[in-house]
Amino acid sequence: MRHRFQTALRAIYPPLCVSCDAQIFQAGLCADCWSNTPFIHGLVCDACGIPLEGHVHSGILCDDCAAMHRPWARGRAALMYQGTARAMVLRLKHGDHHGVAIPAAEWLAKAAQPLLRPDTLIAPIPLHWKRFLKRRYNQSALLAQQLAKLLNLPLCPDLLLRTQETASLDGLTKSERYARLHNVMSLNPKHAQLIQDRPVLLVDDVMTSGATFSCATEVCLQSHASEVSVIALARVAKAP
Repeated sequence: MRHRFQTALRAIYPPLCVSCDAQIFQAGLCADCWSNTPFIHGLVCDACGIPLEGHVHSGILCDDCAAMHRPWARGRAALMYQGTARAMVLRLKHGDHHGVAIPAAEWLAKAAQPLLRPDTLIAPIPLHWKRFLKRRYNQSALLAQQLAKLLNLPLCPDLLLRTQETASLDGLTKSERYARLHNVMSLNPKHAQLIQDRPVLLVDDVMTSGATFSCATEVCLQSHASEVSVIALARVAKAP
């Protein structure tokens, strides 16, 4: 009965491409947008997920990650933050297009495979409550929710709290981003036992310098998580 209802509903309201709103046969991207979406494939940096040249073994780092300390164990991204991917992220983040999170979770799930452990706890990067009230939702939580459902792994949407409101990071250098995000998050005290000796996978929409992930990772490790990995829907090619 449910399947028939969904089939009838799709006939009346066919799914739309999450990038351009063209009618398609199933949720996701139309053929044109799919071909123009910069999916990340092949060899990637083991810490931030940016594509690398060559065909050597996995576990290598890009120049940026080799030159600086990343507190998390491993990191991945599904897309490069450009073109169609950038448009989709902005639709999800600022345009109330929650449906982007459904196909995005499938791309994230594929990219996340090297990061997963049987008891991995999935948690989103948090928003400050003032920004949450203004936006009415946390796009990273939408991604984390769909990813956890797809992977059949536990989700803790409020594992971390954004305790300080910060201005936009747009236009800041890498060092400025790290300075602005220093100590702006904390562990939700009601989940102190949940995180103990457990691997955590942090989810965000975009990774630029890695400053946000670093702040969140340090909170998790200080709260005795056994390991932290990170995944972003999109990776900015080069941080300033």
